[in-house]
Amino acid sequence: MESDDLYDRLCSFENLELAYQKARKHKTLKKYVIEFEKDLVSNLEQLRTELMLHSYAPKPLINFIVRDPKTRKISKSDFRDRVIHHALCNIIEPMFDKSFIHDSFANRLNKGSLKALERFDEFKRKVSMNNTRRCYVLKADIKKYFDEVDHDVLINIIKNKVKDNRIMWLVRKIISNRAIDSQVGGGATRQKSMPLGNLTSQFFANVYLNELDQFVKHELNVKYYIRYVDDFVILHQDENILKEYQNKINEFLRNKLLIELHPQKCKITELNRGVAFLGFRVFPNHRLLRKMNINKMKRKFVKFKLYYDSSKVDYDTIYDYFQGWLAYAMWANTYNLRKKLGKEIELAFPGEISEIELNRLEKHILVDMDANLSK
Repeated sequence: MESDDLYDRLCSFENLELAYQKARKHKTLKKYVIEFEKDLVSNLEQLRTELMLHSYAPKPLINFIVRDPKTRKISKSDFRDRVIHHALCNIIEPMFDKSFIHDSFANRLNKGSLKALERFDEFKRKVSMNNTRRCYVLKADIKKYFDEVDHDVLINIIKNKVKDNRIMWLVRKIISNRAIDSQVGGGATRQKSMPLGNLTSQFFANVYLNELDQFVKHELNVKYYIRYVDDFVILHQDENILKEYQNKINEFLRNKLLIELHPQKCKITELNRGVAFLGFRVFPNHRLLRKMNINKMKRKFVKFKLYYDSSKVDYDTIYDYFQGWLAYAMWANTYNLRKKLGKEIELAFPGEISEIELNRLEKHILVDMDANLSK
């Protein structure tokens, strides 16, 4: 695909319609989605016109604070801007994804946190030789990553692959929306940060740290490395080699990407003592859920009960959340915890049945009826 065709593809009605479908996923009952689709064709054509005329300007982000379990500022884009984010990613994400390393697991198709955990299990067996050799793990993350991403560095990384100036114009529009200015040596002003909550921020986070991935894999020749957003682990039999990796990685991040490792969150731990990774504590032969995740679930349970009693949330929403949490918790040794939670849900919401449960029950009844008729 010629670079000159990229922006035309991005602006096509078909791409914008696909972007709209992705942006509305799981949000079809939201008021802003309903309003947008009342005049869907006209709204998409308006976006297309603004893109073609280079008059598109994103609306200011709406910031709100989330404190569960730690305080974070989440930035929410207007729905029409989220359509644009998907339209952009539809076109340029495939170009970058094929250059990403296999063991980058965040915000990618057929990846995710559970796949990263599976890969960790595979690596720990190999490095420890089925737990017959001592295995150390460097667990690290990047200090204030989303706040410290440098716009100029990010733009230059993207420009190396995207040669269409019109797409770069749009990238700059999105990146600079609500940009934070900070002083960097000599009084020079640089723009930093990406808003938590944007699809494009998730994608750009991978683009930015792909530079780190390439350095680790091809310059340091590290074999057992896994990254999930700004968290990463390296496994090795030699603790001193991991210390050397840590120093070289921090030097690379400071010099090339203008970010640095978090000094309090970078640790080298023997696997037998357990390694905190993606919400679990991983040991040689088992996993435990971290207490903060269990406590978060308990707080959510109390909140759902209050909302349910005041008719602010329906049982289907509650059921969906806890089914997802139980599926996640199954990846750790949590049989008793899951059994206890199931009983508490039954006691808290007596007689309730979700649409999913009802459909499953109806399906079983029909299968039983067919079986009986065939006898």
